[in-house]
Amino acid sequence: MTAVRLRVLMEPRHGARYEEILALALATEEAGFDAFFRSDHLMGVDPNDPDYRPTECWTTLGGLARDTSRVRLGALVTAATFREPGLLAAIVASVDEMSGGRAELGLGTGWYEREHHAFGIPFPPRRERFDRMEEQLAVITGLWAGPGFSFAGTHYRVADNRTPPRPTQSPHPPVIVGGSGPRRTPAIAARYATEFNAALTLGGGAAALRERFANFARACEAIGRDPAGARRSAVLPVACGATPAETERRAAVIGSDLMRSNAAIGSPAEVTERIGELAEAGADTVYLHVYDIHDLDHIALIGAEVLPHVAPTRTGAPA
Repeated sequence: MTAVRLRVLMEPRHGARYEEILALALATEEAGFDAFFRSDHLMGVDPNDPDYRPTECWTTLGGLARDTSRVRLGALVTAATFREPGLLAAIVASVDEMSGGRAELGLGTGWYEREHHAFGIPFPPRRERFDRMEEQLAVITGLWAGPGFSFAGTHYRVADNRTPPRPTQSPHPPVIVGGSGPRRTPAIAARYATEFNAALTLGGGAAALRERFANFARACEAIGRDPAGARRSAVLPVACGATPAETERRAAVIGSDLMRSNAAIGSPAEVTERIGELAEAGADTVYLHVYDIHDLDHIALIGAEVLPHVAPTRTGAPA
C-alpha cells in the first residue's frame, strides 16, 4: 500500500473540557499519528443538547501547542465567518510559534446557520460566504508573506501593514481548503491551498473522492499550477475494534446514519483496507474522525494495529 499520512480529527458529541482534549491529543501523539486536529464549532449537531460544552478552537490549539511536543495541530475546518482575516492570521501564527512550527490552517465557508444565530455571529448567504473565504485566504497569506501588504476587496481591506504576524514555518503554515463542490472550491484551493480535502464524509466513496481530486487537478492546471505539488486528503469516520462487540460499541457513538454509511467500521484489518481504498483513489492524507474523546483505547488500537500498515515511518512535518 502507498504510505498515507494518518491523522486524528476530534469532534466530540457533547463538546469537551480542555483536559479531555489534551488527553486525546497526548494519546494521539503517543500512538504515533502525524497530527491532531479538531473541529471548529461552538455547538453540536443537536442544537438542543443541554450537555454540549463549547470550547474556542484556536484557544485550545494554543494550549496544545505548549502541552504536546510532536504532533502537528490544526482545525478542520475553521469557519471563515468566525474571525476577521487579519486576526486569524495572527492567531495561527501565534500557535505556530508556540508549537515550534506545527500549526496548520483549515479554512471553510461555515455552514451551521443555527450555531451562528445562537452565538450572535452573522451568517451571510452562501455565495457571500465563498467570497469572504476567498478574500480571507488572500489576506492571510498576504500578511504572512511579509511587511507592506495591502488589500482592497469587497468585504475586507488591509492598508499597508508594516507589522504582519510572523509564523515560524516558511513560507507559512500549511493551508487546507476542501469540499465536494465541482467548481468554486477546487478553484480556490488551487490558488491558495497546500492541501485539498475532498470531504469523504459527504458521501460517494472512493469513486467520488477520485472525481473531486480530478476536479482539483483541473483547477490547478487552469492557473498553471502543478497539481502534484499539493497534498490530497479525505476525512474518514472510524470505529475500529478488536472484537465485533467492541466495534459495534464504537460504531454506535458515530450516531448519524450518513456518517455511519461512509465510515470505516470493523477490525484493524478492515479499517486498513478501507484506508487503502482511499489511497488508491489518490489520498495521501486521511483524517480519522473520532467522536468518543474518552475512548483512548480506540486511538491506541488504531495506532498499534493500523498505523504501521499505512504509514510505516513516523513524521513530524508535512511532505
